[in-house]
Amino acid sequence: MIDSVLATKHTTSGAARRPRVLVIAEAANPEWVSVPLIGWSLAEALRGVADVHLVTQVRNRDAILRAGWVEGRDFTAIDTEALAAPAWKLSQVLRMGESRGWTVVQAVSSLTYPWFERKVWNAFGAALKRGDYDLVHRITPLSPAASGPLAVQCRKAGVPFVLGPLNGGVPWPKGFEAEQKQEGEWLSRARGLLRVFPGRRRMLQACSAILYASKFTRKDIPEALADRAIYLPENAIDPARFFRQATPEPGSLKACFIGRFVPLKGLGMLIEAARPLVEAGKLELHLVGDGPLTPVLKEQAKGLTGVHFHGWLKHEQVQDVAAGCHVLAFPSIREFGGGAVLEGMALGLAPLVVDYGGPADLVTPETGIKIPLATREEMTLALREALERMAADPAQTARMGQASRQRVTDLFTWPRRAEQILTIYDWVLGRRPTRPEPITSR
Repeated sequence: MIDSVLATKHTTSGAARRPRVLVIAEAANPEWVSVPLIGWSLAEALRGVADVHLVTQVRNRDAILRAGWVEGRDFTAIDTEALAAPAWKLSQVLRMGESRGWTVVQAVSSLTYPWFERKVWNAFGAALKRGDYDLVHRITPLSPAASGPLAVQCRKAGVPFVLGPLNGGVPWPKGFEAEQKQEGEWLSRARGLLRVFPGRRRMLQACSAILYASKFTRKDIPEALADRAIYLPENAIDPARFFRQATPEPGSLKACFIGRFVPLKGLGMLIEAARPLVEAGKLELHLVGDGPLTPVLKEQAKGLTGVHFHGWLKHEQVQDVAAGCHVLAFPSIREFGGGAVLEGMALGLAPLVVDYGGPADLVTPETGIKIPLATREEMTLALREALERMAADPAQTARMGQASRQRVTDLFTWPRRAEQILTIYDWVLGRRPTRPEPITSR
């Protein structure tokens, strides 16, 4: 399959009315990162192709107001803090550390999420029955475990419901049980219970389209609903924020990592793989971020003058470091989306990733290198060999970087994502006869 219908610009007749969309994004915040930033970025981008009213949680209100949106006209804030706040505190106790137990946080929030959707229906049910909106699109939560009654209520009201992009369910790879324990991901072993989550099957059956962001998430969608399932990556790039062009100085290969210093990111393997190249003066490694493993990693890199720890940096400063590199080295062993990979590609860096999870779906043979998921020793060797090839052939590394930048421009900006989703809206509204084909990395 090639990059096809979703990869093309929207060509529906200009006479067609812009769809009126009630966007549900419980997490949508322009000043935060991760899922809240995805919810906000997609909601904002959709305003370029549709008449959007955003419904979000009250904790996001002030940031959205600072972004210039008008409450009541552009968005509505739903207050569920009476339940959400103590649930958040409980999840922090259960995860036993700020950088641990992400699955626990998602599970607890999924249990409280249905109340949010009930309050959304109370606020907008009459308008939906009246036909004030053409469809409803729930963007966040991204977790496939989060179910609520809104899809079923919309179906009864005759309003199409679009769900996603959903993402999650990437199994922990075998051989990395120690990292799983360090990350506090004990609950991920019970992810099979997802299929019996209360109301989840009814919610999926009521959807007109189900967007999924990874092949692992696709496995959790019943085959009976395969005709409604469409692959769509969760992450994209804001062209206004990632506009630099990588211009590394001549000399040795320069690679960077951007992210949290936690076990699943594979930084220990990366430093060990880079060691002989750094010692030979063939490689500089720039690590941007921080986390609980910082002391351990600094000790591992002791004596390697070509390994630089930059700590947490402001957005502009991150681009300064990345734009001075040739390669984004991101050896995460369990990554859902891979937003950092897209950011590096947008700057013109060649990505070096593990062929597993979200990054594997973003990188093609023309744009970067994917190493197989294997044992720690085998992956360390594969990383070293890849870095050696990139250092030995700087022209090819530069070509991959340019191809990466072009791929992001063509397919992975937020405005392009909105155009891609518009084709899905047209399909569920009967404005186009065939289901849009997914973006594919193959």
